[in-house]
Amino acid sequence: MRANFLAFFRLSIGLLCLFGFSQAALAQANRTWVSGVGDDVNPCSRTAPCKTFAGAISKTGTGGEISVLDPGGFGAVTITKSITIDGGGQVASINAPAQNAIIVNIGTAGGTVILRNIQLNGSGSGASINGLSGVKILAAEKVHLDNVRIQGFATGIELEPAAAGPTINVMVDNSRIMNNTVGIKTNTAKAVLRISDSTVTQNATGLAATLGASIISYNNNRLLGNTTDGAPTLTVYPR
Repeated sequence: MRANFLAFFRLSIGLLCLFGFSQAALAQANRTWVSGVGDDVNPCSRTAPCKTFAGAISKTGTGGEISVLDPGGFGAVTITKSITIDGGGQVASINAPAQNAIIVNIGTAGGTVILRNIQLNGSGSGASINGLSGVKILAAEKVHLDNVRIQGFATGIELEPAAAGPTINVMVDNSRIMNNTVGIKTNTAKAVLRISDSTVTQNATGLAATLGASIISYNNNRLLGNTTDGAPTLTVYPR
């Protein structure tokens, strides 16, 4: 009887360990999915997608990717690890009238974030007058925005790294920042933003770079139609 009990006990523990390992592995998949009709209780697989980026990021491993299956609004998200969020060919939006749409705050060295094919909308209930940002970057080594549309915030892209932290390098490519109070704002020498093939328009202030910050243009950018285009550190590099 005792031998049977011990065997059963060991088997139960083994199954629990296996189940726990499986759940942990599932929770930290290399690639996860979101859908407008998903549910955050799902494992965020392609056949059982999550509903929000925040739900998916908790189940995506460091360096992994969140992909979008179909059009939808996928909610604000705080990013604390290296990750890619890719809307693909869908209308992948974050409607954030009462909060920052995306906060990047990776405290570990080497953190890289890629945001691709996403629309961020802050209009509707005061985002533009409540100091909110489309993308607020506090800490990371590299952040790359590719085909990102940002509108209706106090600041479209805001770089606010800690003075004692490492330099943040941000690349904005093929994007549009419009109808914000400030299109792009950097306020520290710990932030370098490079922009190419992008449009900054219809903002109260287009670009604002102070306290030694740098905004570097790699040509084919359109800075026009803002109340004040701004006077940043602007260097034009040939292709």
